[in-house]
Amino acid sequence: MNDTAIQNKPGIIQKIDADAKAISFGQPSDDLTGVFLRTLIASKPAGKFLELGTGAGRATAWILEGMSADSTLISVESDEALIAIAQKHLGHDARLELICSRGEDVIVALPANEFDFIFADTWPGKYNHLAETLNLVKEGGFYIIDDMLPQPNWPEGHAEKVAALIETLENDSRFQLVKMSWASGVIILVKKTE
Repeated sequence: MNDTAIQNKPGIIQKIDADAKAISFGQPSDDLTGVFLRTLIASKPAGKFLELGTGAGRATAWILEGMSADSTLISVESDEALIAIAQKHLGHDARLELICSRGEDVIVALPANEFDFIFADTWPGKYNHLAETLNLVKEGGFYIIDDMLPQPNWPEGHAEKVAALIETLENDSRFQLVKMSWASGVIILVKKTE
C-alpha cells in the first residue's frame, strides 16, 4: 500500500504542505502514519488526546479527522513558524488547543493518567521525559511513536538511541506493546488495567 491508495485524505493537508514547503520544513508526518492515527483515534469517543510535536499540523489534521465532536486534543510545538501554520489551517477547530512551548515544560505540568492517546513525534516525550509522558496515559490508553525504522536522515548515533528507547519500552510491564513495519516504523503501547 502506498500513499496514493489512502482514501478520504483530509483536504487541508495540501495547504499545510504548501505552507510548510515555503519555510523549508522537511520532516512532516506521512499519510500512512496519519491514516493509522485517525483510525485508532476513532476508537476513543469523548477522548482526551495529546500530540507532542505539532510540526506544521499534518498529523494533527489526521487526528482531528478521527476525533468525535466531544473529544479534545492538545498539540504542542516549540517552533513558532510551524505552529503558526497549524493555527492558520486548524485553529478554528474548538476541539484543538495549540500550545507553543517546549514539550518538556508542558509534559511536567500535565496531570497523570489524563490522556486516552498520546502521539509523541518529537524528542520530548520520546527520547527525554519518557517516564513522565508514559505516566500521562490512562489505563486502556495508547502511547504511539513513529520513525522507529532506520531512516536515511538519521544523524550518526541515532540508531543506538532508537534501540535504547525500544528496549526501555519493551521492559515497561505497565504496557502491552507491538512494533509495526508500517510507514516509518510505528510502535504502539496500550496501558494495561491494574
